[in-house]
Amino acid sequence: MNILFIIIFSSTLVLLLFNTLIYNSLNRLFRTKPCKESSVKISIIIAAKNEEKNIPNLVESLQSQSYDSNLFEVIIVDDNSTDNTFNTAKSLTEDLNNFKVLQASDKKYEAKKGALDFGIEQSLHPNILITDADCTQSVDWIMFYADKFDNGDEIIFGIAPFNQSKNSVNKIACFENLRSQMLMFGFANFGMPYSASARSFGFTKAAFETIGGYENINNTLSGDDDLLLQEGIKNKLKIGLIVNRTAFVQSNTKIDFSDYFKQKARHTSTSLHYLIRPKLILSLWHISNLLILFSSLLMFINTVFILPVFIKFLFDIFMVNIFQKNFGYKFNLIEFIILQIIYEIDLILFFFSAKKYSHKW
Repeated sequence: MNILFIIIFSSTLVLLLFNTLIYNSLNRLFRTKPCKESSVKISIIIAAKNEEKNIPNLVESLQSQSYDSNLFEVIIVDDNSTDNTFNTAKSLTEDLNNFKVLQASDKKYEAKKGALDFGIEQSLHPNILITDADCTQSVDWIMFYADKFDNGDEIIFGIAPFNQSKNSVNKIACFENLRSQMLMFGFANFGMPYSASARSFGFTKAAFETIGGYENINNTLSGDDDLLLQEGIKNKLKIGLIVNRTAFVQSNTKIDFSDYFKQKARHTSTSLHYLIRPKLILSLWHISNLLILFSSLLMFINTVFILPVFIKFLFDIFMVNIFQKNFGYKFNLIEFIILQIIYEIDLILFFFSAKKYSHKW
C-alpha cells in the first residue's frame, strides 16, 4: 500500500508540473502579434487520392486566400485515384493560372510521401506548404505562413481543428485532437516540438534538402509531417508556430469508429519513430495520467486515492476550459468528463494496435 501511495502521488506531482509548464507555454503562445505583409513566393502541394467530392471545396478555399495569387502556386497531385479526382481538379482549375494538376508517376516513395515528393520536385518556389485535399483553409492561412517564412523559420506548423458535429465518433475525434494539439503546441513553444499536422505544415525547400527529404523517414507510410519535423529538430532547424484563428485549417472527422480507430492507430505508429527525448517525456505524461485515472479503483481500499483523481480532473477541466476556444473547440462539462475518460483509454488501445496498422493506407 505504501508503494502504491508513493507511485500515485508522485505521478500527481509530475502531472502538476507538466500542467504548469503547458499552461505557461500556451498562455505565452496565444499572445499573438499582427501578421506583417510579405512577398515571399510559396508552392502549395496537395496529394489527392479519391478526393473527387472534396476538390471543389479545396479549390474554392485556396482561391479565397487573402494572399496575392501572383505569389503562390497550387499543385494538386492525383495519387493514382480510382475515381474522377484528376478530371474534376483539371476542369475546376483550367482557367486559374496559379493552379497545376498532375498525376503522380514513377513515385520515389510509397503512398502519400511519394505524391508529395513528386509535387515538390515540380514546384517553382523556395517555400512549400502542405495540406490535405479534404481541408478548408482559413482566409489568412498563406499570409501567416509567408510572414513566418519571411521571419526565417524553416519548418512551420499551425492549428488544424476538426469541424464539430453531434456524431459520437466526431466528438471523440475532436476531443482527442484538442488534447493532442494542446500538448503539441505547449511543448513546442516550451522548446520541445515533437509533432505536427500535415493539414497545416510548411518548410523551405532548402530545409527539405538539408534533411534529405523523405528519404530518412521512409520506414513508415505515415509521418510526412511529424517525422519530417523530427529530422528538422535533429538538424537544428528553426521551427515556427501559427496559432491565429484566421489561419486555421479545418476538416471533417471519420464518422465510423472502425475507420477512426484504424487512422489513429496508424498515426500512433509514427510516434514509435520519435527521438528518444520526446518519447520519454510523452511516456511519462501519459503513464502518469493513466496511473492517476485508474487509481480511482483503489478508493475502495483507502479513500485517500480519490484525491489524485480529483486533482487531475480539476486541472484537466481548467486547462480545457481556458484554451479550447484557442484551438477551435467548445465542449461542455459533461462532455469533457466522458470524453476525457474515453481519451485516456483510447490511448492504450491505439498504442497496442499501432504496429498492426502501421503499413495499411
